[in-house]
Amino acid sequence: MTSVVPARSSAELIDAEEPVLAHNYHPLPVVVARAEGAWVEDVEGRRYLDMLAGYSALNFGHRHPALIEAAHRQLDRLTLTSRAFHNDRLAEFAERLAALTGLDMVLPMNTGAEAVESGIKVARKWAYDVKGVPADRATIVVAADNFHGRTTTIVGFSTDEVARAGFGPFTPGFRVVPYNDLEALEAAVDETTAAVLIEPIQGEAGVVVPDDGYLAGVRELTRRKGCLFVADEIQSGLGRTGRTLAVEHESVVPDVVLLGKALGGGIVPVSAVVARREVLRVLHPGEHGSTFGGNPLAAAVGTAVVELLETGEFQRRAAELGVVLREGLAALVGRGVVGFRSRGLWAGVDVDPALGTGREVSERLMREGLLVKDTHGSTIRLAPPLTITADELRGALRTVEKVLGRRD
Repeated sequence: MTSVVPARSSAELIDAEEPVLAHNYHPLPVVVARAEGAWVEDVEGRRYLDMLAGYSALNFGHRHPALIEAAHRQLDRLTLTSRAFHNDRLAEFAERLAALTGLDMVLPMNTGAEAVESGIKVARKWAYDVKGVPADRATIVVAADNFHGRTTTIVGFSTDEVARAGFGPFTPGFRVVPYNDLEALEAAVDETTAAVLIEPIQGEAGVVVPDDGYLAGVRELTRRKGCLFVADEIQSGLGRTGRTLAVEHESVVPDVVLLGKALGGGIVPVSAVVARREVLRVLHPGEHGSTFGGNPLAAAVGTAVVELLETGEFQRRAAELGVVLREGLAALVGRGVVGFRSRGLWAGVDVDPALGTGREVSERLMREGLLVKDTHGSTIRLAPPLTITADELRGALRTVEKVLGRRD
């Protein structure tokens, strides 16, 4: 990376945001100006190893050459038509994404929350048109401690009061059960149930990995009860866990998969509902849409992302480096770490509360050149780009060890 001569300092830029930006985030006090691979650089030229990767939106690192090239090529040709017309990039994107996931059809959208909202609409429409649920009676079963986005409907079935408080009234039709509890799920599903919507691994909750057999159990239960299994793979999918999709660890194929984040390669927002043909065929013209969904630029970048995953290279890297990550974290248990959960290159690390909150630990790591993000309490999340090297990953673990070994 070529260093940047800052027009304003980090402190000045942070202060400039305060009166003009809504305070819906509490970022770490670092102002990123450039990035490449697993590294970012602030406006003063300080370098940091990115161990968050945009909550998995940057699975392939910052400015991956193949993705940047695809975006540049498309920028010179066509960026947007709206879905009022066809474009020459969308069919290939849909064909290859469907094949990658083992499903049939694609509904292209933009953000992850849009994919979830679209998945909810599709599940309800399927319940009325195919299952025969009486009008306006469809229910969807979700898991406690979920994170599916920030729209009003979605926060309405969140169990996080920070996300919910002050935003009601909420959309009815959702039943919340404990995560990783098949008995509770069985009791909640009835003849009105359109779908079970879960994250195969709960990201915001602290990278909570369910027991072996849970996902297979959800698949068996939903098939037996005649409802859809909708897997939110927006954070867990596209290589992050060492497989293309996290459900593949149990050889499960859901009826509907929700994708986002990494699908846009860290360049443009791209999301998708990918499903069995029988499910997505319930949508008819005028019933759902998006001006930017499936735009040519998004389709070009999304196709380049799929092409990277078709080789299997990044899934293998995540699996192999995931062993390095897991072994490194295991060595820290009892030395500042009280527990952790990981799969592939994704980990939730519970820090000894005596050492500080997750936020405080994240700030200390930032000062040592390592960027992570806290979640609840004293838990931090690690989700480096899948392009990180073993040496870089080991260096990051040494930095975590160094920071947790002192109490400044």
